[in-house]
Amino acid sequence: MRIPALGEIELLVPLHGGLLEQPLWATFLARLRSAASAQGAALLLEGGERVELRTGGIAAGTLEKLVMANPGLRDGRVYAQDELAASQVSGLPGGIRLVRIVTDDGIGAVLAVTDERPLGASIGSLLAALVPQFKVALKNLGSLERERARAALGEGVMARMNFGWISLDRQCRIVDCNPPAERVLRVSGLLRRGAYDRLVPSSPALDREMTALVARCADQPDMRPHALNLSHDPWIDLLLAPMRGQGLGNGGQAVALVYLRGDRTSQAARHEQLADLFQLTPSEARLAWSMAQGLTIAEAAREHGVTEETARYYSKKIYAKTGARGQVDLVRHILTSVLAFA
Repeated sequence: MRIPALGEIELLVPLHGGLLEQPLWATFLARLRSAASAQGAALLLEGGERVELRTGGIAAGTLEKLVMANPGLRDGRVYAQDELAASQVSGLPGGIRLVRIVTDDGIGAVLAVTDERPLGASIGSLLAALVPQFKVALKNLGSLERERARAALGEGVMARMNFGWISLDRQCRIVDCNPPAERVLRVSGLLRRGAYDRLVPSSPALDREMTALVARCADQPDMRPHALNLSHDPWIDLLLAPMRGQGLGNGGQAVALVYLRGDRTSQAARHEQLADLFQLTPSEARLAWSMAQGLTIAEAAREHGVTEETARYYSKKIYAKTGARGQVDLVRHILTSVLAFA
């Protein structure tokens, strides 16, 4: 097994850590330039669109033009300037060494070192030694980007559906939360960040209940989830469950996960939206929304000051207009309609 030179070792940490930098691999390129005693270093990432990263004396776009002028660059082979079709590229430094790197799943990059003087074989050897490590870094970059895309998609759906999550430690202190939950904490008034980042409901009774449930989550990780209502207008509720599958990121602190669903729209606005969507009368829309929140026909009748007989008459009209076969079907029709995005 070949033992890497000290210069290579100094490059490996920023090579693999560069995935988390902005811009990517800035430290690695600076160290590569220094290790090669060269004026410039550049990296061209090839994917859906080319991304060029550079440091030192190479002009923007130069490496991309050079790669386009040499479409037959082979994976893992280091090229010197006299092996490249360089005459078509203006502003190219006097010396250049580059290598193309392609992973098994097709992620590609071109790494180059440039200088005004010709670059010797030792620079080529250094680039060749970095190829296997760079392939690992590129594969990790691909995995990271896929996870970012999935996370962004999931967060987008959760945001549109008004869902959020908050992880809590044993003392009800916030360990982490996503942007929709952060908005609830900032604007709802029903939940807030208290002293020492503790999650504090506006209701003292709810605070005591939630504190007890979080303590149970810590002691009973198989405890069933519990649902709590924060507000009826607008509707905001939460589901509190034990944290399962602790990740490295929270250091094992989180013991409970709170799922939040907050309706950004008032009941009056929801009634109007239901009337528009299903051609309901105002009275029918008010009753339909109450039934969609889980109230029985009798409870909805009391809430709206009508007799149970009148409410049953309205419910038949509601079922006919929405196509629902009963209250469970009505809940599904309403809560999975476009109103979820309003």
